[in-house]
Amino acid sequence: MIPGEKVRLRPIERGDLPRFVAWFGDPEVHHHLAIWLPFSLAQEERWFERHLEQIESQKAVLLAIETSEGEHIGNIGLHQIDWKNRHAELGIAIGEKAYWGQGYGTDAIRTLLRLCFLEMNLHRVTLRVDADNARGIRCYEKAGFQKEGTLRDAVFREGRYIDQHVMSILKTEFESNER
Repeated sequence: MIPGEKVRLRPIERGDLPRFVAWFGDPEVHHHLAIWLPFSLAQEERWFERHLEQIESQKAVLLAIETSEGEHIGNIGLHQIDWKNRHAELGIAIGEKAYWGQGYGTDAIRTLLRLCFLEMNLHRVTLRVDADNARGIRCYEKAGFQKEGTLRDAVFREGRYIDQHVMSILKTEFESNER
């Protein structure tokens, strides 16, 4: 377990997969994710197996987000870990909508960033966020991310193209925010 203030992070287990199927089958949950079709449990299991290989080869970190009471409410991870240049891309999803807008995502991100910068010795963490995802942008800014630029018409959803923002945080910025 990796403790935060409101959450704790733990490895994802095969037993978590049915929750993923329910969460990501909900259009409101997957609206800002790179998911546009619901998944079956068999597809989630294949996804899990592929990610286990990435985790074992140290190209990814994938963790469950639990409340301090132990309720699994979402997932957070690092992808495309580049050990030479010391950077990775962050992804997060709070699947339990009852926990949206209450600071659980921000705490999960800050908790993962402590792992990134204080244990993994990364220098930079990036993410991409849909330009119309105001709640997500606010969460990332509260965690210390800064907007670097915009990928124009990067995502096609509901019959139209949407811009995505690239945001990042550097180790020095994180350390100054933690003081």
